[in-house]
Amino acid sequence: MSLVSASFNTSAMGDYGYDWALVDVETSGLVARRDRVLSVAVITIGPDGEQTGEFSTLLDPGCDPGPVEVHGLTAERLRGAPTFDQVAGRIGAMLQDRVLVAHNAQFDYDFLAHEFARARMWLPVSQRLCTLALNRQVDPPTDDMKLGTLATHYNVPQQRAHDALDDTRVLAGILRASLREAARLDLPLPLVTCPPRAESQFTPKPPKTPCAYRNPGRLTSDGPLRQGMKVAITGETAHARAELVGRAVAAGLNMMTSVSRHTSVLVTNEPASGSAKVRRALTEGVPVIDEHSFLRMLADVRPGTAHEATVVAAAPMAEPEAGPVVATADSAPRTPSAAPVREAPVQEAPVPGAPTLPAAAPGVPVPAPRRPAPSVGAPDKPLAGRRVLVLGGVHADAAAARTRIVELGGSAAINLSASVTDVVLLEKGEGDRRMSRIATLELPVHDIHWLSAPTATAASGTAPRAQEPHVMPRGGVIDLPTAHGGPAPEWYVTAGWAPQPDCGIDVVAFLLDEDQQVTFDEDFIFYGAPESPAGTVRLLTGGPAEQTIALDLASLLPATRKVVVAAAVDGAATFGTVGAIQIGAALGSSGAPLARATLDAATTERTMLLVEIYRRGPVWRLRAVGQGYDHGLDALARGYGVDIAD
Repeated sequence: MSLVSASFNTSAMGDYGYDWALVDVETSGLVARRDRVLSVAVITIGPDGEQTGEFSTLLDPGCDPGPVEVHGLTAERLRGAPTFDQVAGRIGAMLQDRVLVAHNAQFDYDFLAHEFARARMWLPVSQRLCTLALNRQVDPPTDDMKLGTLATHYNVPQQRAHDALDDTRVLAGILRASLREAARLDLPLPLVTCPPRAESQFTPKPPKTPCAYRNPGRLTSDGPLRQGMKVAITGETAHARAELVGRAVAAGLNMMTSVSRHTSVLVTNEPASGSAKVRRALTEGVPVIDEHSFLRMLADVRPGTAHEATVVAAAPMAEPEAGPVVATADSAPRTPSAAPVREAPVQEAPVPGAPTLPAAAPGVPVPAPRRPAPSVGAPDKPLAGRRVLVLGGVHADAAAARTRIVELGGSAAINLSASVTDVVLLEKGEGDRRMSRIATLELPVHDIHWLSAPTATAASGTAPRAQEPHVMPRGGVIDLPTAHGGPAPEWYVTAGWAPQPDCGIDVVAFLLDEDQQVTFDEDFIFYGAPESPAGTVRLLTGGPAEQTIALDLASLLPATRKVVVAAAVDGAATFGTVGAIQIGAALGSSGAPLARATLDAATTERTMLLVEIYRRGPVWRLRAVGQGYDHGLDALARGYGVDIAD
């Protein structure tokens, strides 16, 4: 079949030519470990852009097909279709030795991984490419990154949305156009390594019963148990472990599987056993009691303090303020006590309130704050609507230049993209490898003095967006838009940075209660446990220089008062050598960022708090933090109450 723009200019594509396997799946739901694939399509493309194969089929999932109004696949249509295990071999042969490509690739990859595991087969994929992540790097002037929007932008015809085969054909056109843009901008491809996976290794554990009470602290020598106390059990017990846990949970205790400095009491009949839990309890000074004493005390557990319940109401409609947003006193973070903050504290000022992004109607995406993108900004914000890339200089000078850009109403870029309108050169910036590409693109290039009194002229080849993200300074706070009394369905907080050849960066999240502590260790989301037990917070990898935390705020437990998103450098490098981290907050996986911040004040820090999403009165707020620590991720996690083995 002939597709739009069926081949590449191979000589111009250089390192962008791979054997590709483009995939789209329609599913009965959104949770890969629970829901099933209803239809699948695969198109293979060679390094020259020519199509080499195509396969599609409906599938009998053996379950309810789910939202028929979305995919149109009724049980009647699926009846008689093959099951996944009957076509897994053919699909696997098409995926073998190719890079899997999908729009929101982790979604399709996870569903395929589970389906192959159910068929007792390995998913033969070693690398994947997400066209969402690729276009976030390209940054075309579109209002969102949905498949249909990008198809319109790249002039790719779309006939039947949510049809797996048609969506895959559209994806082929988008991939070709996106690769051309990446080559034009000299951008590295965000390829993700995919190690072999088996279902037992990546299926999250069922959620434990949440405790409704705050931790009152440790058991005293003559005091009673109180609801909310964190209790761990180790060693052999006379009663079945499940019975002890069940009775304790029914009494309002918080049963833990590990011991930390926040544990209230350890129950063991073998205090001299030398087990890991006993050793940790002795080190931390955690009280130790035997099973008989525990059962006796269970008969008289005293009332605890319930977690505060907050009804999250719709935020009022308001446009973001034109000036910079600063943190108010009520939004100052309570950071873990494990290490001192290296950076200067955020300047606080009394402001009437944080800006509010527009509220949403049910099922309708919230638009970004509408901002003009003029060639010449207002007198006090001459860089409004401009995106400025800073090259060269020592880290402190580059950070100061980016801060100045934000003060002037602009947005500080960290990588070259289609949205960059201006370039500022600091010392030795002219030697940056991107300068030849910048000259080809005819972007305006300025020296540092331009930031003293900038004049913005129309940039060649850059098209303004109708909707620009709200630019947040470090410490800035916004109220997240809500939908008729409840938070927006899902927020995606994406962190991106310049590709790092010598170190890796891990983005993590902590779900915290009123005491700034995790309720249990599973409230720590990281590469080894990328999803909370209830699936409300997930870590998504879009490439080696981009990771996302997806949050379903409406489904968070009442005990969760704040979600802290942080990053840690793997190895001996620091954020001073990594440089700026760019944060974007968007509604849904395909949303353009509604708010954006560039955080780059770090020097010797190895961990950094990026953003906080927290309850404040009737709304959820997002705060750009940018506070760093010299210690590693293990110390940061312990400060929030996570038990990290030495």
